[in-house]
Formats: sequence, structure tokens, C-alpha cells
Amino acid sequence: MEIIGVQRERGKSAMVLMADKGRYMGGAFVTFKADKRQALWARVQGKVGAPPPKGLRKEKAEWLKPGLSGRVRFLKGEETLRHAMLKDFWEDDDGGR
Repeated sequence: MEIIGVQRERGKSAMVLMADKGRYMGGAFVTFKADKRQALWARVQGKVGAPPPKGLRKEKAEWLKPGLSGRVRFLKGEETLRHAMLKDFWEDDDGGR
């Protein structure tokens, strides 16, 4: 899935906003240890600045340019992400996974 945005608020868990083949799927919590979380935020900083996708107006979201993907664990059988956690991430120009 593509990482299309992030939500970070002081005092709340960080969340990435995910899409699959251009369709918004929902948010996934970021629960990495500090070093991997810092690596994610460093990559996110280089991609911030995209306009919000059509129909999505999350006020506290930072929208990302294409090129960052992730693997997410979530409840099966659901149309959108529920109880989702980001398990891994990579830049698409690295060859993906």
C-alpha cells in the first residue's frame, strides 16, 4: 500500500494514511522503536507538500508526494483498515518489496 499522508499530534500516537491502488484505505498506527521511527520521519520530510487527495480533508494531516510504501497489519475481511499497524516501509524507487 502507498503511504499518502501522516498525522502527528503531540500526546497522540502517530498515524500514516494509506491507499491501495489509488483508493484511500484508512490510517495505521506507527509503533516502531525510536531509530526506525526517525528513519520513517526523515523519509516523510522529503515528500511532504502534496495536495490532499480528492474527497479527503483531514485537517491535521500532512499529505505526501508518491514514492513511499508500507506493509500494514489489519483485521482481515474489512473494506478499510481497522486496528491497523504499520509493520515496514520503503521507498518505491528502491525497487519495492
